[in-house]
Amino acid sequence: MHKKTSKKGFTLVEIMIVVVIIGLLAAMAIPAFQKVRKDSRASAVYNDARQLASAAQQYMLENNVTTVSVGYSDGDLGADLTPYVRRIGTGYSISATMGIDSTFTIYHPQLDGTVTFTAEGQKE
Repeated sequence: MHKKTSKKGFTLVEIMIVVVIIGLLAAMAIPAFQKVRKDSRASAVYNDARQLASAAQQYMLENNVTTVSVGYSDGDLGADLTPYVRRIGTGYSISATMGIDSTFTIYHPQLDGTVTFTAEGQKE
């Protein structure tokens, strides 16, 4: 007796080709995804810098002073600016005296170190 064998299904070569294609797509997609994440975090820090600069400017105008000390570390903002800023991100630190025309720096490990901003919060 001769059994009828089914010819349905995939060969090992076809399966290996599909696995290689999926691997190539993943190899291209993962670095792109990591770049998007890094850019997103950088954008959040830049937004926090603008918000912090705006709060410092508002504080200086309302209190008729030319500088304000800012100490920030993981969500704890200095007492002077607390009423002007609701919440900014965590994971970085700021220690600066902000003035009307001075610059300030923010250190964040995912931004490859320290970034300097103008008094208006624009990246230099």
